[in-house]
Amino acid sequence: MIKIFRKIRLSLLTEKRFTKYLFYALGEIILVVIGILIALAINNANQNRINNNYEQTYLLGLEQEFETSRSKLKELIAVNKSNSNNSKKILEFITYKNETPTETAFSSLLYNTFSSDIAFNPNNSLLNEMINSGNLKNLSNTELRKQLTNWLSTMEDVSRQEKELSVQREKVLDMFRTDKSSLRTILGQTRVYSQIGLPKSKNEVSNLHLLNSTEFENNILMFIFTSYATEHAHYNPIMDDLDTILHLIRKEIE
Repeated sequence: MIKIFRKIRLSLLTEKRFTKYLFYALGEIILVVIGILIALAINNANQNRINNNYEQTYLLGLEQEFETSRSKLKELIAVNKSNSNNSKKILEFITYKNETPTETAFSSLLYNTFSSDIAFNPNNSLLNEMINSGNLKNLSNTELRKQLTNWLSTMEDVSRQEKELSVQREKVLDMFRTDKSSLRTILGQTRVYSQIGLPKSKNEVSNLHLLNSTEFENNILMFIFTSYATEHAHYNPIMDDLDTILHLIRKEIE
């Protein structure tokens, strides 16, 4: 088409028909511009398709990652609540002196409450990769990008709270590292000793005297307060954040 215009333009120049020459020259320019615009549109459409494919891949990966994190957090909230409830039962025995538990019941409460440390370990590998590589910008939803960026800083706050909870847990356990109380009794009464093949003691030392210890009571109270703060000021809010992030992700998945 452009060659035809060129021949016509040369013919018009030869015949000195300048007005028509200008129209044909303008037509040639318009054709070139239209061709460029069409090429750009095709290129942009291809690039948008590629970007969309990348985005969908990231969204599917993030959905799986945050769904796993949500399951972990749900289980952790249940464990923390169980530890807190058991601590309250211990406090009840301290408060109501006429309800002294058996050695076995007391050992079971202590073991079930303080045998496990608590730490939320969310699946953030894909999110970290996206942030470090600059690919977070491939997500078109601005609110989702904001929530994902805030998520990592929120995890730092949660980690600090969990360290404080661990400190309070260790303070209770420290009372069983002295000659005034017996960790062996707890393990023997809960049959942990026999499960791992350790010899059972014939003369177990009772730990019931701890129910009359102000230090023990203070440590239990601090553990209860810290467990409560961990759940209500940290775990419950980040569960809400998880639900929000998953909702935003699923809105963008095609």
